[in-house]
Amino acid sequence: MKRVCFLFVLSVILFSGCSSTINQVEPYYDLSWLNRLIEKMQSDPVGNPPQSIWKYEYKNATVFYVPPQCCDQYSVLYDIKGNVLGAPDGGITGTGDGTLLDFFNLRTKEELIWKDSRTR
Repeated sequence: MKRVCFLFVLSVILFSGCSSTINQVEPYYDLSWLNRLIEKMQSDPVGNPPQSIWKYEYKNATVFYVPPQCCDQYSVLYDIKGNVLGAPDGGITGTGDGTLLDFFNLRTKEELIWKDSRTR
């Protein structure tokens, strides 16, 4: 039941800002991959800083950004289908894997989707 409620709330969040014009609304996507990602994060040890997932618009598409957990770890950027697009930051150089160097300049509509509320 918790999963169904989460998916419903997430769907409302994702589509709350959509216009009534049909061709401007993103098609429906199965976001169960996002729920599985959150479940995995909740089963991992508590991170420092806490794990989080952020939603953005990037190059006219909805994306989900997971910040790195530590100095030398990569962040992860997912498309709306759950495909990994790359690592915009993190790693030894702090610039990620080099595939999304424009992400931080082009991202818009920042929204926190989930943050781990557990404490150490």
